[in-house]
Amino acid sequence: MNIFQLPHELLENIVSRALINVDSNRAAAEEQTPTKFPSSSQPTGLNKQPGPRLMSCTVCLGTVFTDSEDQRAHYRSDWHRYNVKAKLLNKPVLNETAFENAVANLSDSISGSESSDSDAEGSETDAVQSALKRARVSASGPASLSDDDQDSRQQIPKTALQWFHSPPSTQIGVYRAVFPLKTELDDFIPQLRKLQEPVDGARYWTLLMIAGGHFAGMVVKIGREKASETTSTGKSKGKHKPTGYEIIAQKTFHRYTTRRKQGGSQSLNDNAKGNAKSAGAQLRRYGEQALRDDIRNLMKDWEDDVGASERIWIRSNVLNKRIFYDYEDAVFARDDDRLRGFPFPTRRPTHTELLRCLNELIHAKTTRYTEAELKEQDEHALSLLPKPKPAPSQTQPAPAKSKPKPEVPKLTKEQEAQRDIWMRILEMTRKGRLESLQGYFEKVQAELGGTDARVPNLDGLDPEDVGSTLLHIASSSSQEEVVQWLLEQANANPTLRVPFARENLEGESSDAGRTPYEVAGSKSVRDTFRRLAGIYPDRWDWLNEGRIPSVLSKELEEEQDSKKKTRRKGLKEKMKEREERNKSAASGNEDDSDGAFVGVSGRENKPAASKGPQKLGGTSGSASSVLGLTPEMRAKLERERRARAIEQRMQSAKQ
Repeated sequence: MNIFQLPHELLENIVSRALINVDSNRAAAEEQTPTKFPSSSQPTGLNKQPGPRLMSCTVCLGTVFTDSEDQRAHYRSDWHRYNVKAKLLNKPVLNETAFENAVANLSDSISGSESSDSDAEGSETDAVQSALKRARVSASGPASLSDDDQDSRQQIPKTALQWFHSPPSTQIGVYRAVFPLKTELDDFIPQLRKLQEPVDGARYWTLLMIAGGHFAGMVVKIGREKASETTSTGKSKGKHKPTGYEIIAQKTFHRYTTRRKQGGSQSLNDNAKGNAKSAGAQLRRYGEQALRDDIRNLMKDWEDDVGASERIWIRSNVLNKRIFYDYEDAVFARDDDRLRGFPFPTRRPTHTELLRCLNELIHAKTTRYTEAELKEQDEHALSLLPKPKPAPSQTQPAPAKSKPKPEVPKLTKEQEAQRDIWMRILEMTRKGRLESLQGYFEKVQAELGGTDARVPNLDGLDPEDVGSTLLHIASSSSQEEVVQWLLEQANANPTLRVPFARENLEGESSDAGRTPYEVAGSKSVRDTFRRLAGIYPDRWDWLNEGRIPSVLSKELEEEQDSKKKTRRKGLKEKMKEREERNKSAASGNEDDSDGAFVGVSGRENKPAASKGPQKLGGTSGSASSVLGLTPEMRAKLERERRARAIEQRMQSAKQ
């Protein structure tokens, strides 16, 4: 039944059908359900929900079908197979629009490429796997719906078809995309009647498809015309005979743009992995450019027909849609109100597929159900609606009591400036940067409070440094030059004490503290304190308050140096004597070895006793070392001794 040629009797009493809004309370929903059906004031829902003799898909968001052929075609589509696999992987299912957006990175649409090749099914399976891996659901997908969208989805599940009821038992379904955008429920009937009115001139539709390097386009004239005037200028194949329309222009062509069984355009692959340098990649790049130029040239030739079209139907992914409007002098703009997408699965772009889609769009879906059957379908549809989530309980568990965190006092600007000065001074003191420390200390000496100022307790400073002076810091860091400069030129006080704990800082002369000398990290720093105590004895009480054990005078230093020299000289002499004894012991062993050799050949002469330390087991030439050995073993041992003796003599001759 052509939607532009509906019978007048059918349109007289026709009413729109939509699933009524249900409340979370099931009893209230039953009270709102009308007892008599149909009624134009309170329409009920057909929408091809699952019920008696109705077919639908429970996976793909309430998709409905008019016959078993459409249902089988849907089950073979990539949209359905994607949702099935996504549901198994606990991922959100997508409606058809969201699915097209999710696979926008794939240049060829993966939905059911109708092909006679034996590997077509395997190619589609690879495409679905690629979509599952590469698709990224945007924020507008089902997983991130707003609260308002979720509420409306729970109340009114929208389908691609808008159903109308004409008493007593006739229902027709028309695709919503045929009507103007944002058509309200009450406006569908006036718009449907408007389709039956003849228009001035003619009513044109443009159908465009592009996927995988295939393109198919068609411009047709549709609308109410006399039967004698309805002709067809184009050829058609199979069951898609041109009825109720006239083909004005049509074109199909193909370019090599995608690698077999791989999916994705060459440009996307180049952007992701870099430009490939193979011959096939160059051919695919050329094919993409040629396909774009061919389509745009064709749109330029069809400019008048496309401009006069009432609807422009496009099947393409987001990337390929730019071919049609993303350039200068485009035939139509991106935000054109005439643009529509095909509200059902499509196959490979061919002339036959365009005819099938056109017939699907302009022919209404017809069913024959009584009012009782329709009421039963409505009740069944209401039972399948998702129940609203229970409201969260008002009583919330009391939060666990946590230990109060100590409040960190906020520093004033003056304290922050003082902290920064101390951090810089302490860093230069620890690292021994004497020249930098002298110049910077002269600038900030007044702000610090003098040489003997103690490190304040400010946030950001090391707690172990609190209460210490610069002399304590330099002494503990073993910076001898800094210590000497502080004592001689900066006149630092070596008798000030720092307590072991911060809370013990009550006064400068606390007995619990340590002086700079006591925290010194090396002997050279301690000698610096002792040396300066001898040079400036009247400046401070070095021995009592400073806890320095003794003064290191110049004479005492010279005496210590002479003792060190004498000790080193004695050590050198002892080393020489030890080396001489070792050499004499080695020469004595050679003589003993020679005597032992003579004894073996003639008389047995006992070797002379060695003056040096003896090894366990006796000397190498003793008779006890060969006791119990066979004559063969004794001869072998003798040969080894003679060989060692010859080597020693050769080494001594070289020296």
